[in-house]
Amino acid sequence: MHLFFLLILQVTATSAQIDPVHCRSALGMQDGRIKDHDITASSQWYETTGPKYARLNREGGDGAWCPEGELEPSDSQYLQVDLGQLTFVTVVGTQGRYARSSGKEFARAYRLNYSRDGTLWRTWKNRHGNPVMEANSDAYNPVIKDLHPPIITQFVRIIPVTELSAPVCMRVELYGCPWEDGLVSYSSAEGQLMMPPGYPIASLNDSIYDGTHQRRRLSGGLGQLTDGVIGQDDFLLTRQYHGWPGYDYLGWRNDSLSTLGYVEMEFVFDRQRNFTSMKVHSNNMFSRGVKIFSSVSCWFKPRLQGGWGAGPVVFHTVLDDRNPSARYVTVPLGRRAGSTLRCRFTFADVWMMFSEISFLSEDTVLPTQPVSTTTPLPPDLHSAMATIPATGRTFDLSSSPQYSCSPEHSNTPVLIGCLVTIILLLVVIIFLILWCQYVCKVLEKAPRQILEEDLTVRLSSCSETVALQTPPVPPRASPPSATAVSSDSHYERVFLLDPQYQNPAALRNKLPELSQSAETSGCGGGYAEPDITQCTPHQCFHSNAPHYAETDVVRLQGVTGSNMYAVPALTVDSLTRQDISAAEVPRQRLVFREKLGEGQFGEVHLCEGEGLPGGAVLVAVKQLRADATSQARNDFLKEIKIMSRLSDPNIIQLLCVCVASDPLCMVTEYMENGDLNMFLSQREIESTLTHANNIPSVSLSDLLHMSVQISSGMKYLASLNFVHRDLATRNCLLDRRLTIKIADFGMSRNLYSSDYYRIQGRAVLPIRWMAWESILLGKFTTASDVWAFGVTLWEVFTLCKEQPYSLLSDQQVIHNTGEFFRNQGRQVLLYAPPLCPPSLFKLMMCCWGRDADQRPSFEGLYQALRPHVNQ
Repeated sequence: MHLFFLLILQVTATSAQIDPVHCRSALGMQDGRIKDHDITASSQWYETTGPKYARLNREGGDGAWCPEGELEPSDSQYLQVDLGQLTFVTVVGTQGRYARSSGKEFARAYRLNYSRDGTLWRTWKNRHGNPVMEANSDAYNPVIKDLHPPIITQFVRIIPVTELSAPVCMRVELYGCPWEDGLVSYSSAEGQLMMPPGYPIASLNDSIYDGTHQRRRLSGGLGQLTDGVIGQDDFLLTRQYHGWPGYDYLGWRNDSLSTLGYVEMEFVFDRQRNFTSMKVHSNNMFSRGVKIFSSVSCWFKPRLQGGWGAGPVVFHTVLDDRNPSARYVTVPLGRRAGSTLRCRFTFADVWMMFSEISFLSEDTVLPTQPVSTTTPLPPDLHSAMATIPATGRTFDLSSSPQYSCSPEHSNTPVLIGCLVTIILLLVVIIFLILWCQYVCKVLEKAPRQILEEDLTVRLSSCSETVALQTPPVPPRASPPSATAVSSDSHYERVFLLDPQYQNPAALRNKLPELSQSAETSGCGGGYAEPDITQCTPHQCFHSNAPHYAETDVVRLQGVTGSNMYAVPALTVDSLTRQDISAAEVPRQRLVFREKLGEGQFGEVHLCEGEGLPGGAVLVAVKQLRADATSQARNDFLKEIKIMSRLSDPNIIQLLCVCVASDPLCMVTEYMENGDLNMFLSQREIESTLTHANNIPSVSLSDLLHMSVQISSGMKYLASLNFVHRDLATRNCLLDRRLTIKIADFGMSRNLYSSDYYRIQGRAVLPIRWMAWESILLGKFTTASDVWAFGVTLWEVFTLCKEQPYSLLSDQQVIHNTGEFFRNQGRQVLLYAPPLCPPSLFKLMMCCWGRDADQRPSFEGLYQALRPHVNQ
């Protein structure tokens, strides 16, 4: 029964963590969701330049908010915005007074003050202690600035700053998302210095804490434990630019806390809640004396001025001395009620380090009784829960409202019935655990069985139980298998590939069936004027484009963490340094804004550029690290050469390079509207309701236009015999006119880590977008890109609300590829999206054809889709 509760809590808690990369929605200044009475100011020049006119891209009144008189360097005039609730604010946009060409006032810089209660005001500072943010250089163009660190607040004051006496006017937009945690402050001992011999000194303090520091204790504020930045496995590495070793963690040493053996933290919330669980991201580099906590005890206080309830919730972890990866530990809190929590985390080694703490709770407060005794998890279930992080806990069934077996009832038959029910449930759960273990072992062996001499061996004995069509699931969530495996990449199962996976040619010699196409089923060849209404799952366009197996191409992958295009080896070898057509620019023109991602030898940065080709302002910069190997350096130069050859309206463009000196850099376009996955997931299909409520929306025509653009870009790559390998909506970027450019940044962004499957000894793979021959044989061709294009179309017409095959675990997806290979009609197919025209879904089915040479070519896909878009 303990396992049952823990599995439920493990799934529900995964959505509680704020992701700063995804939390960038406009909060309502421009579109009017923030009302006029929620916008105030310290002064105004005229009625027509009052605070209600301080809305970005709006021209109401005289065009902006202007404080009274000329602003002096010593002034602290402010514009105040009430967001109505606690909000995680990540971005600020500012603009001057344009007033249809008649205005010229703007602010060159500003400061931010913020308050969570409207009484206590705090000053925002960046991670290097600077409180001043650069703003505008003219009155018309808006300037968008990320807050590093972000702030959690309800009230924001924008304070314009000037060096000389001058009139100043401003228009503003704030970006972020609601702070559902409700946490308003946490208190703990200060972090400490770690001075390990042979390693850099690690400063494990909370460097952005906005409360008070007194007597080596933090109190009354929030900081790095709620900034959404998750620490890496090696705590000496940091995700922040120019951060010092240990920057991402708050850490304590066991023998420096008066030998108490624990760290006590207190958490204060905005109101009383019923707490379901707490998630603690903890480092576990045991080789340097760092481990997750061994146990935690939490007390609850219903009211801020009240007393602590008796009987804590106690949770014991299972310590891991084999996997040094940092991980989330989910602590069940039994739906206990309170507005303040006090938790004691017990050391398991010399050091304990946290990078994030979040809470999951229910809005409706239900009274709970403190418990004096707890029931430990039976030892025989520990092995069954080996794949779940931080298992083995104490939990009191009487504190859970799911069961009504209360000691207060003396009716013997009722008690006996409850006991029998619990025993039966335990027996069923244990049986399911053992059965799941057996199935998982079979699934792990499945890909190897495909490669044996006997092709009749089945991947699994449970294939008959899998439905042939996955029912739609509205939210994009983790598959049910996530109850047994954490969504964090550190707990992904490792898929052991057959050694011959490294050599697809040997596989084709061993299994000639894998390299021979089955009999054609009436699919024609020409593309004079294809009609997608005539295409069926068994009558598909013939692909005339040449295919290149993995052994025939050079794979430019892993240098920056992104999945670069693969091209024929002959094409790469024929290129020289003179083939780089991109201009060399001084790296001083690139001003860092944020890190987008990283790989083993390189990083991807978002930068502001000055005087770059094409007048680009925001650019993506791939930079090779100084300690990269010579092979990584050669691959990076090859990647630059290949990118310099690409020139198409729907392919991301290489703008310039910095290769005259180290570190080597390539500069590409960056789209401020982000990727297609994020864009569509934040929108609904256009309707009267969306218009009436100002809900961001897209039309069916927009979706078809996007599909045509993606097919056009892939048609261009296919014409050069380039194979992308990672086509998906996350790798399609948009500009303001909804122009799509295919890129390769998806794998380097933590936001989409769940879309990739970690394979032992190899790079992670986007298996839900991959053709069966790519997974089983390592064969990547134009035809496998066509398969991924079909899945990308499916994403587009589900508005990216759901992951492909969302009801299947990663292991089941791999098993399903075997069913595609055997082609016995038992493969699981993606369902037809409700927004998708039937003829278009038939085209998707053609892209997922079993035989690669029977799938459409990108030329055919483009010609088939283009007539359905209103030009």
